[in-house]
Amino acid sequence: MLRVAVVGSGPSGVYTAQSLVEQQAVPDVRVHVLDRLPCPYGLVRYGVAPDHEKIKSLQNNLRTVLDHPGVSFLGNVHIGEGGLGAAELHELYHAVVYCVGAATDRHLGIPGETLRGSYSATDFVGWYSAHPDAATHRFLLDGPAAVVIGVGNVAVDVTRILARSVDDLVPTDMPQGPLGALADSRIKDVSMVGRRGPSQAKFTTKELRELGALTGAEVVVRPEELALDPAFADPSGLPAVNRRNVEVLRSWAAQPPQGKARRIHLRFFLRPVAVLAGTDGESVAGVRFERTLPDGRGGVTGTGEYEEIAAGTVLRSVGYRGVPLPGLPFDAESGTVPNEEGRVLRDGAPSPGEYVAGWIKRGPTGVIGTNRPCAKQTAASVLADAGALVARPVPDDPVEELRRLGQAPVEWPGWQGIEAAEAALGRSLGRTVAKIPDWAGLLAAASAVAANGASGAAAGAPPSADGPGGSVAGAGQQAGA
Repeated sequence: MLRVAVVGSGPSGVYTAQSLVEQQAVPDVRVHVLDRLPCPYGLVRYGVAPDHEKIKSLQNNLRTVLDHPGVSFLGNVHIGEGGLGAAELHELYHAVVYCVGAATDRHLGIPGETLRGSYSATDFVGWYSAHPDAATHRFLLDGPAAVVIGVGNVAVDVTRILARSVDDLVPTDMPQGPLGALADSRIKDVSMVGRRGPSQAKFTTKELRELGALTGAEVVVRPEELALDPAFADPSGLPAVNRRNVEVLRSWAAQPPQGKARRIHLRFFLRPVAVLAGTDGESVAGVRFERTLPDGRGGVTGTGEYEEIAAGTVLRSVGYRGVPLPGLPFDAESGTVPNEEGRVLRDGAPSPGEYVAGWIKRGPTGVIGTNRPCAKQTAASVLADAGALVARPVPDDPVEELRRLGQAPVEWPGWQGIEAAEAALGRSLGRTVAKIPDWAGLLAAASAVAANGASGAAAGAPPSADGPGGSVAGAGQQAGA
């Protein structure tokens, strides 16, 4: 029997598990999908915006894999700093595949970036998606304006959430605290700003069009900024997505003001040079940008002309970056683990039994579907090495060994208990589902099912909504504290 640990239960991890157990070349493969969190699905649960229900439904496909008899989910297993080391994990399995993603955000590297009111979009997404590490975060949403720096899909997501009517978010699984904070938000103007032009923006057309479909917000585009882009006048030579983006922006630039309650300003050719402090010297008052122009080589150059956009909230969305995992080699420049077809390289040579897939393998590029061929390639490497891997003895019961080493794995029934508790919490609030946003609540729900069974967790009292944020009516006051 080939025993494999997959570290990470997002799409890359689950697709890797699927490729390992559904192939025919190597019989009797058993895969344990480990995750630091007690909940599976990675960024599908904690990175996809709650109002993107179609994309979130991908959880159903991932669930099918985790329900496979050859696959077991083990949440609440900590690998790395404060948990098991890579060497310890390697002793429990013939092969370990690390699918740990890109866990941190890139920084702007400009003055004022750490002022109160300046946040990473990654943290903001984690907060409204109920990531338990973000349970204590507070976001200032009490000013009239916000600036989102970046023009990728994450920037579009956070812009849309800031501008969206809270009534549209109540039917989602957004946790109660952020829902209340957004209900109390005073933000009326959201500026999403890119340093390059509209033809080079990284958002997809579907995401872009969703901004124009918001009932309570209008999109404002400046024709003179669009005209700075040489490809704007004739986008026929652009890739299809970029061409469609330009067409959407052109239509918005031509429409008259609509007088809606909120406005989304799409700005281009502005490079942030400083986050500005208010009179207290500690809080954000705005962002200073330098006007840029195309340099003819795909980049931009500064003009020495500056513009300041007032804002009480700044969200920085300029990309993700991988972080080193103790015990594994790491390329700091690319933010990845050195590898060849998924095999981890130590001093240029493949390290037996160690593999990577997903963003930690190739960098934070592509969409969710890009992880499938990436995972398949790594799984093929594992299977090609299987003959040599199974020659090394490993424990018959890795789960028991994990417990012996101080871990407290949340198995599949525990996750089902969390699902049941979130459904019960939603019903108690007059909603369908409301995510549990904190570690204590998640682990309590998982433990309840161990003691009483999943039906008992569903029938019992729901977890309190009075964690960070409390009720919809009162959450905003805490969020702005």
